[in-house]
Amino acid sequence: MGIDTFYRRGDAPAAEVCIPAGSIEAAAPEPQKYTAHALPDDKPAALQIIRNEIGDCTRCRLHEQRTNIVFGVGNVNADIMFVGEGPGADEDAQGEPFVGRAGQLLNNMIQAMGLKREEVYIANVVKCRPPGNRTPERDECDTCSPFLMKQIEVIRPKMIVALGAVAAKNLLLMNDTMNNLRGRIYDFRDTQLVVTYHPAYLLRDPRQKGEAWKDLQMVMKHLGMAVPKKSDQ
Repeated sequence: MGIDTFYRRGDAPAAEVCIPAGSIEAAAPEPQKYTAHALPDDKPAALQIIRNEIGDCTRCRLHEQRTNIVFGVGNVNADIMFVGEGPGADEDAQGEPFVGRAGQLLNNMIQAMGLKREEVYIANVVKCRPPGNRTPERDECDTCSPFLMKQIEVIRPKMIVALGAVAAKNLLLMNDTMNNLRGRIYDFRDTQLVVTYHPAYLLRDPRQKGEAWKDLQMVMKHLGMAVPKKSDQ
């Protein structure tokens, strides 16, 4: 389809890895083993096991000021999984990802793709709100990432959409600009991944909505979905 496909570092033999020019690789965190047993094939049951394992988490400093752990929401059989950065104030209060203003915009983006929020799965890199909505620290992301990876393993989406730089860099283990990370499809474990702007960023700079729409169009084309020519979202 004329779209470049890249490998996530560590997912392909060294000779086959193709990383965008100018990117700087981030050091991969040491894997943290939280679950010794295999997850069941029943997806809701598997997700509940992961949630139970998180428990009333105190593994990093983010627990100190949180109200709720924000696990994830959506269709367990979703073809598309959206991954954001972390909960904001509304998400922390309600215990569900993307329910504030950024969530309303994400809903509009999903609707523009011809889908409903209930047809996709939504999660974040970290599951507790960083104080003041600051960017989560590397150690906080590393602590929470194993749970996100387990969620991805259970959902098995055909495409992951990384919303923003924090999600993209933590999933791809690459440190690069959004301009370089966007516009291509990455092989990611047993699925594929596309990077686009976080809805909160689009609220601050609406001029970039057209670029985000191009990213979503790329997802739709790759999945064989009907692609509307324009989006007013």
